[in-house]
Amino acid sequence: MKPQDFPKEIRSYLIPEKAGRLAYHCLGCGTVHGIDKLLYTCPDCGQVLLIQDEQFDRLRQIPGPLWRRIFDYRRMLKIPALKGIYLYHEFIGSVIPLSDIVYLGEGHTPIVSANNTLQELAGMAFFFKNDGQNPSASFKDRGMASAFSYINYLIKSGKIKNVLAVCASTGDTSAAAALYAAYLKPHVKSAVLLPHKKVTPQQLSQPLGSGARVFEIPGVFDDCMKVVEHLAEHYPVALLNSKNAWRILGQESYSYEIAQDFEYDMAGKVIVVPIGNAGNITAVMSGFLKFYDIGIIDVLPKIIGVQSAHANPVYRYYMEPDPAKRRFVPMAVKPSVAQAAMIGNPVSMPRVIHLAEKYNQIAGEQRVFFVEVTEQEIMDWELTANHNGHIACTHGGESLAGLVRARQTGLVDTDETAVVDSTAHALKFAGFQEMYFENRFPDEFGIHPDPRLMNRPVYMRPDDLEKVPAPGNPIDGEDFEKFVRRVSEEIARTLDLVAL
Repeated sequence: MKPQDFPKEIRSYLIPEKAGRLAYHCLGCGTVHGIDKLLYTCPDCGQVLLIQDEQFDRLRQIPGPLWRRIFDYRRMLKIPALKGIYLYHEFIGSVIPLSDIVYLGEGHTPIVSANNTLQELAGMAFFFKNDGQNPSASFKDRGMASAFSYINYLIKSGKIKNVLAVCASTGDTSAAAALYAAYLKPHVKSAVLLPHKKVTPQQLSQPLGSGARVFEIPGVFDDCMKVVEHLAEHYPVALLNSKNAWRILGQESYSYEIAQDFEYDMAGKVIVVPIGNAGNITAVMSGFLKFYDIGIIDVLPKIIGVQSAHANPVYRYYMEPDPAKRRFVPMAVKPSVAQAAMIGNPVSMPRVIHLAEKYNQIAGEQRVFFVEVTEQEIMDWELTANHNGHIACTHGGESLAGLVRARQTGLVDTDETAVVDSTAHALKFAGFQEMYFENRFPDEFGIHPDPRLMNRPVYMRPDDLEKVPAPGNPIDGEDFEKFVRRVSEEIARTLDLVAL
């Protein structure tokens, strides 16, 4: 639809103008810094930052029910800048003109209801939100669309030039950063740091294919992150990990889309996300808090953060019931099939602590919870989901395993409805599925395949066939007819089919 075809009372709100006054707010010393240059930590105390709109109150001039209509009508526009995460422009990057927004097709990924079998196994109704259907096949594109739109805005404003974007990654971040950087060539180039032999071949191929400089580093993600932080502190580079507060802004769109897809009714809803570097759960909390503050939603949903027992520093922190006694202790991680979550010192931990406390206070009760799952549960639930019509990655398996654990421990009720985050496409982690089917996981994973979930191809060549077709060497006549008949008979026997 074109703007003139919309109701008159909506038209003036459809296409947002540049507005607001965004600023970096330090979670340590409370200092406020301008956004005219790239910042990742507070120059005064070194703590992480959150971006806040100093003029956020202006959004309250529009009642919550009207905001709902604006977003619902805006969704019908064909303007590229408003088709992705910037449909919620006023809540994400209101200072960025629409002409500077980078849109590669990210956002508005589908929520797909689990079938009856899977819901019965999980013990409650739930949906998968398939963020693997983003352009680079992971949720990271949400944050990159925000961060690179801001970089594009600074470039066009003449405030920066010749940008080198760098990131540490377990795979998905590097794929997204390289993709969006490539779109802004020649003004932006990218380099990514990966832990050596800790990234799947599919994920490694993505930044290489986008033309990024790829460096493999000894150790794990946390080691790569320290190198990237050193580069950002001593060289003129743009850091693209979730330490970048613009990334968090973009990932808030996940919350906004869920609210819109459920007609803004968050009563009885549970949002389940893997924690990893803690940027995503930070964004989910922040997004729902903003919509609640403005009156777009009137209930804050429960949020369940999930960690593997092989990388669980956030879960360990919240195991202590007394907030005054909690101490965050980074840990050495063990190998995990949820590779993006294999992080022992998440950079967004201060944001999690800040926002979880705020979320629970505003809700008037505890609404943010943390659970731990095993590697076995992650793989078993991923494969169970995909055996029932989904395309869940290992992190989707981690989320579903976390939902089941939350139900078993009474954190969620069977009459609630959950949205489970599958952060990436299943094909990115096909190697783990192959290891499961072939029962060749190294002992340190602690995974022993369930025979009911194992699946292998069957080579069907009946022994009584003298001739079979081959590439470049077909057969015909009676030989081909016999080949078709005998292979069909063997397949029918294997499948217990009865002839007509």
